[in-house]
Amino acid sequence: MANIAKRPNGQWRARYRDDAGREHARHFARKVDAQRWLNEVTASQVTGQYVDPHAGRITFAAYFEAYAQRKVWESGTETAVRLAAASATFADVPLRALRRSHIEQWVKAMQTAPRGEGRPVGLAPGTIRTRTSSVRAVLRAAVRDRLIAADPCAGVTLPRVRAREASMTLPAAAQVRALLDAVPGQWRAFVAVCAFAGLRLGEASALRVSDVDFLRRTITVSRQVQGYGARTEVRAPKYGGERMIYVPAGLAEMLSAHVAEHCPGEDPDRWMFGDGDRPVPPGTVGPMWHRARSRAGCDGMHLHHLRHFYASGLIAAGCDVVTVQRALGHSSATVTLNTYSHLWPSAEDKTRTAAVGMLAEVLDAADSPRTTREA
Repeated sequence: MANIAKRPNGQWRARYRDDAGREHARHFARKVDAQRWLNEVTASQVTGQYVDPHAGRITFAAYFEAYAQRKVWESGTETAVRLAAASATFADVPLRALRRSHIEQWVKAMQTAPRGEGRPVGLAPGTIRTRTSSVRAVLRAAVRDRLIAADPCAGVTLPRVRAREASMTLPAAAQVRALLDAVPGQWRAFVAVCAFAGLRLGEASALRVSDVDFLRRTITVSRQVQGYGARTEVRAPKYGGERMIYVPAGLAEMLSAHVAEHCPGEDPDRWMFGDGDRPVPPGTVGPMWHRARSRAGCDGMHLHHLRHFYASGLIAAGCDVVTVQRALGHSSATVTLNTYSHLWPSAEDKTRTAAVGMLAEVLDAADSPRTTREA
């Protein structure tokens, strides 16, 4: 129910009741403006886009806490999302007062934030995009809860991220060999499963001896280690990450030698890389890797680049997208393509290769009779 009435002071009072029976009113100098406002409210109610004018008074920080309480997150995801929300410069701004300019100021602040002596100014573009995406998910939830009418993140320009083909580091075979030679003996097999089985850091850390089938030459990935220090925990791998990997005989032999030398005991479920009843924490791997890459002359190379080395080898050997996806434990083939599509031969490459084969066949056929007559 809505109506417009003229007040004694000459203003026009427009009012309506929402679905909950609450009355809302505004005053206008002109009747046409009052009618326009009522028309807009009616249209939003009909299309399901109506937002209570009294909603959205809650601040972003307060709404985030309520939002976080109902989300089902892995601990690592929750840590990342909370970090993003805590970095927002508009934490104390009511949701209904949030504007695109608030988001833009926050993005600019992340770009220019000091990061300590000797470190570049500002966060990396990828980090800024990830944090913005996390905060945008919160604001979209506020839209769905009818606290705000629109997402203030829409249209915000984010820092440009380098194309994967330009930014991805692919170690050469000689570099991988140098790294294997540079790591201490007890870490050689750890680096090897990252390079020749494509395991993530947490997955390699969580391997048990029983996960390796030395006769069939397979590794079963069914868990990962996440966190640092006292917050280290063992849990299921990323979505789609549980898998069986077929490994070369040389890697199986390397793991067998590692078990014989560095994994005392008879319990088949003892940790492949660990200290007693604890798997090796990721925080321990970092210092080892930094020393090894320095000795190998591979400064700047990350352990995760060995996973790229493995993926590139599979692609070079002619493996299709689904095979690579399953070997790497990606949640979908789309993730694999988004990451490694530039490594697969293009249509032009295939056309050229096919033409080379046809040319060689024709020339060989043309030369054969001549060769026979001259003989």
